[in-house]
Amino acid sequence: MPKLKTKSGVKKRFTLTASGKVKRGQAGKQHGMIKRTNKQIRNKRGTTIMADVDTARVVKNFMPYG
Repeated sequence: MPKLKTKSGVKKRFTLTASGKVKRGQAGKQHGMIKRTNKQIRNKRGTTIMADVDTARVVKNFMPYG
């Protein structure tokens, strides 16, 4: 049986931590910063850990060897 490919969009958006959690960028940071408060912009810096329900879906469907 051939190897399964990881979805290329998932490769660019998510990384796995050593404990198997999925790290992702913060949502709501692509455009429209002028509408957001400074507190919102500050809190959306960096990355965050994805919720367990979503993690299971991403790993099962899009990361075959994750």
